Amino acid sequence: MTTVVLADDEVLLRKALASLLPLEGEITVLAEAEDGETAVRATLRHRPDVLVVDLEMPGMDGLGAVAAIRRARPDQVILMLTRHARPGVLRKALKLGVQGFVSKSAEPAHITSVIKTLHEGRRWIDPDVSALAVVDDCPLTDREVDVLRATGEGYSVADIAAQLHLAAGTVRNYLSNAMQKTQTRTRHEAARYAREHDWL
Repeated sequence: MTTVVLADDEVLLRKALASLLPLEGEITVLAEAEDGETAVRATLRHRPDVLVVDLEMPGMDGLGAVAAIRRARPDQVILMLTRHARPGVLRKALKLGVQGFVSKSAEPAHITSVIKTLHEGRRWIDPDVSALAVVDDCPLTDREVDVLRATGEGYSVADIAAQLHLAAGTVRNYLSNAMQKTQTRTRHEAARYAREHDWL
């Protein structure tokens, strides 16, 4: 029997998976979470074999949740569900040690088989996801992406500096570089430009 925690802000999809996964194989859903912070709490409390987490969630997103969980449970097995496989995001998730990526449009039977694959200690990246990961036209560095993502979520320079453990001046430098590379006038325009080009 494989135990999982399901984290996805789309209630319909999450409830469907919670109902269907146990029917497809020997899977027990220990808990559900609708956002990143709840996903972290549920994972640390229930200690599932596999965390199935959506990439895009309100507040703390999937990457933020994975980073927080990794600090407390370095060996947690993680399957990330994604609709938009942006190259930079995939690279970051791989660096965080995510073992599997599956498209959100995948059949429940496929998701079940991938959960089993990961539980057995192997990795899995759906072909359509991996194809997108190798196409990378993003001129931004990882840190520039980090500060633009936080900007897009409405955080101030001081907040971003505290979040990323950087000096405010360093954050301003990253934002300035990102604005030059995107040829935009404000950091918010730069964040919007980067999001429209699937770099965040």
